[in-house]
Amino acid sequence: MFSREEFISRRGKVFDRMEPNALAILPGNIQMGEFLPFRQAKEFYYLCGIEVPNSYLLLDGRDRKTILYLPKRDPQRERSEGPSLSSDDPELVRELTGVDEVRSPEELLRDIPEDAEIIYMPLRPEFHVPPGPLSGWKSRTEYLRERVQERAPRAEIRDLSLITAPLRLLKSDSEVEVMRVAGKLAALAVTEAMRCARPGVMEYQLAAVADYIFLVNGAKGGGYNPIVASGPNIWYGHYSRNDRRLQDGDLVLMDYAPDYKGYTSDIGRMFPANGRYSRWQRELYGFVVEYHKALLKRIRAGVTAEEILEGAAEEMRRLVEKVSFSKPAYEKAARGMLTFKGHLSHSVGMEVHDPGDYRSEPLRPGLVFSVDPQMWVPEERLYIRVEDTVLVTEGGVEVLTGSAPLELEDVERTMREEGLLDIWKGWEI
Repeated sequence: MFSREEFISRRGKVFDRMEPNALAILPGNIQMGEFLPFRQAKEFYYLCGIEVPNSYLLLDGRDRKTILYLPKRDPQRERSEGPSLSSDDPELVRELTGVDEVRSPEELLRDIPEDAEIIYMPLRPEFHVPPGPLSGWKSRTEYLRERVQERAPRAEIRDLSLITAPLRLLKSDSEVEVMRVAGKLAALAVTEAMRCARPGVMEYQLAAVADYIFLVNGAKGGGYNPIVASGPNIWYGHYSRNDRRLQDGDLVLMDYAPDYKGYTSDIGRMFPANGRYSRWQRELYGFVVEYHKALLKRIRAGVTAEEILEGAAEEMRRLVEKVSFSKPAYEKAARGMLTFKGHLSHSVGMEVHDPGDYRSEPLRPGLVFSVDPQMWVPEERLYIRVEDTVLVTEGGVEVLTGSAPLELEDVERTMREEGLLDIWKGWEI
């Protein structure tokens, strides 16, 4: 949990970027099912830190007042699930969040002035429902927008994410501390999966090993669907069915990170199911690892993403000229990496693909993003990649997931160590 001062500071920065007469309205998430774990809406959590379903937040730019709307106490639910913060706890809520007032959700629409001119709302839905012939369901964001527009028909509705995304892009010191733990847990999980990988193990068992690492270390579980792709499944970048049994000779891609205090990380490693890289695996994955290191060593404050990509491509171009690839398709794939602009990937934070653009200006301390060099060999349906989450610092770069083995020999050595699945032999049944 972040301090009340942190939340006050975040809201102050939003107020500074809003028009003085504007309002901002943020809905929290609803409870999706009676016994499903609750995950709060990211924008809402970022500005107040409250994890109570069916809550709302109002930022009134006219007097820079913040009002938090929480459901009233439900004695019947509390008898079943235990106590929860409510609008009946105003002093405690104000102490935790630094908001000015605490009210019930029924009062929200009445608090919106009918003559409001500008109202900001997060318009990017947290849960996207794809259109279909029978889908008439509206997201909570869409429904709230309609109700707000009915209350204030003259108001221009603007996307609050255009304000919050740049703020979320630069992490505070307290956010960095949380993300260090998230990165460490992601690295621990992938490392333990390496120890447990062998022919006969199911992909989902490696994901379960990661879940164990996350949960026993204070995370809520995974920050996104686990990607554990073996053999032919490595061709699919976001494969997550995880229902195939590892076979001798497979290469395994694992990409999975925790939800730790509302933040996550991003990592990618590829390792041989039998514990030893084959010739083609060593050739291709080894090249991508070298590309990864060429990118990492160029990251520092003051340079642009384009400069990093150009410098790494020039270094790897010299390597391509020296290497004798075993197949023309492999050399073609390596050369294709030299012009690909996605090796420096997305921002990372509360979401694994966090909003915000860091490529349009020089890098700044506090930026957290993923470094993810990628190679495609379509002739053999091979997709090779290695990924780390990095923090730009005053002195250079800190690799938040860097404790996971990267060099091929280190991976093979780790895979010879005893792992969690050696304790329980049920996987052999």
